[in-house]
Amino acid sequence: MDIVAIVLALVVVVGVVAYLFSTRKQKMKAAEAQTGTAAGLGLSTSRDLFEAETGHRAPVAEFHVKGDEAIVTFDVPLPEDEDEVLHDLLVDEAVEVVREKRHTLPIADVEVIVAFAGRGEVREVGRTKLPSAGELPPPLAPTGLGLGKVARDPFASPFEDGADDHSVLYETKVDVPGDRLPPLSKEVRLPQGLERGLRAAGYDPDETEGPQFVLTLLRMFGYQVTEHSAPGSYVALKDGVSTYILTDAYEEGDHPELGDPVIRRFLADFGSSGADRGMLISDKYSPFSIYEIERHQPKIRFITRERIQRFIDSMALG
Repeated sequence: MDIVAIVLALVVVVGVVAYLFSTRKQKMKAAEAQTGTAAGLGLSTSRDLFEAETGHRAPVAEFHVKGDEAIVTFDVPLPEDEDEVLHDLLVDEAVEVVREKRHTLPIADVEVIVAFAGRGEVREVGRTKLPSAGELPPPLAPTGLGLGKVARDPFASPFEDGADDHSVLYETKVDVPGDRLPPLSKEVRLPQGLERGLRAAGYDPDETEGPQFVLTLLRMFGYQVTEHSAPGSYVALKDGVSTYILTDAYEEGDHPELGDPVIRRFLADFGSSGADRGMLISDKYSPFSIYEIERHQPKIRFITRERIQRFIDSMALG
């Protein structure tokens, strides 16, 4: 009886070892396939926030072919006044959408590409005639949707680099207002080129909120942004450098100053994230204590309400 029990125990042990070995091998293969991505580094627990279906950045609401026209409708907010430069940008984007769709949809009879855009009220913003039916013009150079060619990437330099020290460049607000905060869009000035790029990327500058604004900028500078484990947290990855991000949005009734519990949570989560750098983005004003934190922890930066304008200005948009 004892011998039978021993044999059964050995069989169970061998089965468990085989299972663990098989599982480990599968995980190693998956890790090799994900090398260089946030998911592969164990930093991401969800989807890529900015993964485009066809590779372009202007979000597409609809695409269809009607007769000799290919019609592309973009889900982007248009300004009240006509902006011909933005319209031309969206027409160019529409051509690139058709270029990508041609692999799965017939465009042999298409002679004209028409671009529509808007939220709520959708309107035609422009059209372009093809050289001949089904013949697309040569691909254009990267358009204004990406900021890397026309602006300094404010996220590129190491945080510990004194030349890019936000704690020196940006002030904190000493007297925090006691009443509710006005919309951030009333307090920041956006260069027209940046505003166009933001609209084309699907972001409405008239509804500016610090966290979403900075996340959109990261996207436009070529960062892969993925959701992290906790609500409102993300990881941005570019050129092998990972940045843990915690966002803190202002809601009516909130205290207008960034609170110590949020700061403590950010520091703790960054420490356990494994990321190279940490960034807290908030619509609220920051307390003076963040100076000391940034001075003693140079891999950490706070982008708060009173710092956002100078943050925009630091990009030196061309």
